Amino acid sequence: MHFDPHHLAALSAVLRHGSFDAAANALHVTPSAISQRIKALEERVGTTLVNRTSPCTATPHGLRIAKHAEDIGLLENALTRDLQLDGDGSQRHQRIAINADSLATWFVPAMAQVPDILFDLEIDDQDYSADWLKRGAVSAAITTVPNIPGCDAYALGALRYVATASPDFHQRWFSSGVTPATLAKAPNLVFDAKDGLQRDWITAQGAPRAAPPCHYLPSTQAFVDAAIAGIGWGMNPELLVKTALQTGTLVPINGDATWDVPLVWQVSRVLAPALTPVTQAVLQTAQTVLVQP
Repeated sequence: MHFDPHHLAALSAVLRHGSFDAAANALHVTPSAISQRIKALEERVGTTLVNRTSPCTATPHGLRIAKHAEDIGLLENALTRDLQLDGDGSQRHQRIAINADSLATWFVPAMAQVPDILFDLEIDDQDYSADWLKRGAVSAAITTVPNIPGCDAYALGALRYVATASPDFHQRWFSSGVTPATLAKAPNLVFDAKDGLQRDWITAQGAPRAAPPCHYLPSTQAFVDAAIAGIGWGMNPELLVKTALQTGTLVPINGDATWDVPLVWQVSRVLAPALTPVTQAVLQTAQTVLVQP
């Protein structure tokens, strides 16, 4: 099926900017023209692509077609670059699934190395980000899955975590040591329902049946702040708490018992040549920051 590029551009703009009026401003056309293009595209596909809410959102079919439009833009830019042709100077969007801790600790410097790409980041746990690639919702992902069909995989190294708490919290809950009994009682911090780091670490400490009370804090910085405030203990990226550990604001709750999470850069094989500059930036940054084998 052939899609009119003007219709695809209208769909992408509506979903990116959240309204027909904003999309019209971005594409320098009238809101009526945007409406007509979306309607024509929906008629061609035979289903609704845009939920007319505030802001506008995509239906599953709309999200997939919008992703297709972005992929075409990336491939066109790559062709222009490879053939040394004069392009239109526009930046292309790349949608990536990434875990919040990577974004907070090392991924932004990689983004800065590719100024001609506009990044759309989907935040998800590293154990689940592969699902975004499998359903075609992103072009690349940082994940823990070693191989995904149809993707090129690059080992990045490991993001090291430390189980940390404030000195007062440590004294209150772990003065007698880190044991199954103390781990079962001490409140801990959990990012969200998908976050299994604390559970994995507790199991590694010999307490697989411990079920401690939990605070849910879906924010990397709030995770650190909550640990410093003595609300609970949590698995924090070593990169993020290095200063707090050096100054004693945070302490490891069990000495040198760190936890390494190996990360993998997975990129759609079809788009891999177009995303070579991004892949190079990600690999170079990871090599200097993450724990290498």
